[in-house]
Amino acid sequence: MLSLAVLIPLAGALTLALMPQLREAQARTAAIAVAAVPLVLLLLVWIGFDGAFASVEEVPWMPAIGIAWRMGVDGISLSLGLMSAVVFLAAVAWPMAPLPRARAYYAWLLFLTGVSLGLFFALDMIVFYVFFDLSLVGMYFLIGRWGHGEAQAAALKFFVYTLAGSLLILIGIIVLALSMPETTFDMRAVIAEAPLARSGLTASLVLLAFVIGFGIKTPLFPVHTWLPPAHVDAPGPASAILAGVLLKMGTYGMVRFLLQMMPDTFSRWALPVAIVAVISILWGAFVALGQGNLKRRIAYTSVNHMGYTVLGIAVAGSALGTEAARAMALTGAVVEMIAHGLITGSLFLIAGAFWQRRQDYEMNHYGGIAGVAPKLTGAAALASFASLGLPGLAGFVAELHIFLGAFVVYPWLAAIGLIGILITAALFLQMLRQVFFGEVTSQTDSVFPDLTRSEVLVLSGMLALVVLIGVWPLWLLDLIDAAAALPAGA
Repeated sequence: MLSLAVLIPLAGALTLALMPQLREAQARTAAIAVAAVPLVLLLLVWIGFDGAFASVEEVPWMPAIGIAWRMGVDGISLSLGLMSAVVFLAAVAWPMAPLPRARAYYAWLLFLTGVSLGLFFALDMIVFYVFFDLSLVGMYFLIGRWGHGEAQAAALKFFVYTLAGSLLILIGIIVLALSMPETTFDMRAVIAEAPLARSGLTASLVLLAFVIGFGIKTPLFPVHTWLPPAHVDAPGPASAILAGVLLKMGTYGMVRFLLQMMPDTFSRWALPVAIVAVISILWGAFVALGQGNLKRRIAYTSVNHMGYTVLGIAVAGSALGTEAARAMALTGAVVEMIAHGLITGSLFLIAGAFWQRRQDYEMNHYGGIAGVAPKLTGAAALASFASLGLPGLAGFVAELHIFLGAFVVYPWLAAIGLIGILITAALFLQMLRQVFFGEVTSQTDSVFPDLTRSEVLVLSGMLALVVLIGVWPLWLLDLIDAAAALPAGA
């Protein structure tokens, strides 16, 4: 089923590209139907899920050098796959203004669906790398062809930055494979062997390559500068995918490669990684607070929230504290990935609604939206409160686990990181006050259209999951089972 969840969207993308007679509405309907298939398949995989690594599928590809089409899931990859399928379905279903080249737009969305799920399910390092690079292609075209403003420049910067990072990742993958007793790219074998455990400088350089490569994708300070222009100039659904799914490829890679394949080396360098994570938390929050552009403000909160995720991963990889604390931090990091995907994905769709109505993201051009668009206001308020970590919503569950683990392992870093939560609360409350409850401006003194029925349906589905995780997280925590992902002996 995992292979079908990857290949069916790819086949759907190719089919749409080869059917010029389809109109925009027909292309959208077909894309929604295809995007729903992976979600259904993954729900079936979840029903039969029995632990790591499950639902394994393997077909030889280049057997002489140990490369194969290997697919499988543990609790972390399955939960991220389910979240990604939800975000992609929402992005495809999100109604857009009349689109130029609509078939190609929906084809690229389906292409990204397939390669993104393929990356999370890959159990072969080369297959992982192939999907990692293919995701850059899909997002490059979505930003460059359907974006606005300086979209071409933003797409190019995104592609060059992340491609440079992926080359560092490839070097690390090759060294890991060659360090095995018998050359293989099977992730399960590399995790079991941990081949660079006693390699000194070589292991440290490989770790550095992975940290930089995955740090760019995440993104971490100071290699985050590609992110704000990419978000601001991308169409709303593309921004939702970029924040909701593609950024998680970086943190997921850290879990798989740093934490599981290089546990000894990572434990020696976990503190510097945690320090960079806390800097990202604070930098993202403070810079976001200073943004007057709605979409740019939301973009910088991603730097802040992914900093929480990396802090949790660094705590999990540390040799300090207790195993329970490290497992708790890793659980929080994974829940943060899922919560951020749903919450910030929703926020970017909401920002896209502003662009579709007024082609303007400047917050000081808006005011009093609550009086004319109560549905939009309700969705924005719920997503904002979830993003700032209000109890009863998904963000709180994630941050509680991360900081409980971090206070055991790195108490001073955890205390400093808490400042980021205060600043995040301030920036979202200020945004809500100004845009939705402030004085009516020229942009809203006429009728400002509220959310349509389709928009309400999409946002309701995503935000309902945010509430469900916040109120009853047990089902997700049981699925993730972060303790099982910790390296043996941790």
